[in-house]
Amino acid sequence: MKGTKTNPVIEMRDVTVAAMKNPDTIVAENVNWTVNSGDFWVIGGWHGSGKSDFMMTVGGLAAPKSGSYHLFSEEMPIFEEERLAQRLRLGLVFDGGQLFNRLTVAENIALPLQYHSDDSPEIINERVMSILEATELLPRANSTPGAIGRNWRQRAGLARAIALRPEILLVDNPLSGLDLRHANWWLGFLDSLFAGHPLLDKKPVTLVVTADDLRPWKDRAHQFAFLRDRKFSVLGDRAQIDAASDPLVKELLSGTAIEV
Repeated sequence: MKGTKTNPVIEMRDVTVAAMKNPDTIVAENVNWTVNSGDFWVIGGWHGSGKSDFMMTVGGLAAPKSGSYHLFSEEMPIFEEERLAQRLRLGLVFDGGQLFNRLTVAENIALPLQYHSDDSPEIINERVMSILEATELLPRANSTPGAIGRNWRQRAGLARAIALRPEILLVDNPLSGLDLRHANWWLGFLDSLFAGHPLLDKKPVTLVVTADDLRPWKDRAHQFAFLRDRKFSVLGDRAQIDAASDPLVKELLSGTAIEV
């Protein structure tokens, strides 16, 4: 593994996760999960299993319905101004990008830097240009999200999420709806972030990714889990996922439905 494990960066104990749009709907319960610095997790589950709601809670946009969640030993969610620096050590890439439609791609990427850094406009512009170039978004820098395809909106969401050089990156279903060329780009770029990309000062980032299909991640990620029927189950490492007998895991590895 390229990353180095130290202390836990994410710790969930007996957590219950509710749906963002309907807090009375439970997505997962009794979640006990630890993510260490340098981990590369992939969480599998079929569409509608609650992966996005789970990531919103991990990302601190919603509080657990019950239980405790700590990020870098700080209780989450973090909304207080004095603790914001801790929260900003984590970046979140939404499924579909979730960009601000009235802003250009470049302006979307610059936004977190303008709000959360003391850098001058010149330094911010230089940072944005470096990110645009590395993510191949430079030709679309002055376009609004509605004028570009989902492939590029998804990529722009990633570009915005890494602007503040996070130590943990949550990526929700990044390969959904992408053609093969864009999917391969994502796999390669996330590999480079995990190894230590120049955009993040060559510091390896801890990754947590959700996926409908485990096949593209099987030889990349190091830890696996899946979400089904309100249960979050840790599968373990690559060898353990190969040996897993659960029908859902076999489905996620084969891409075909199995009668259960």
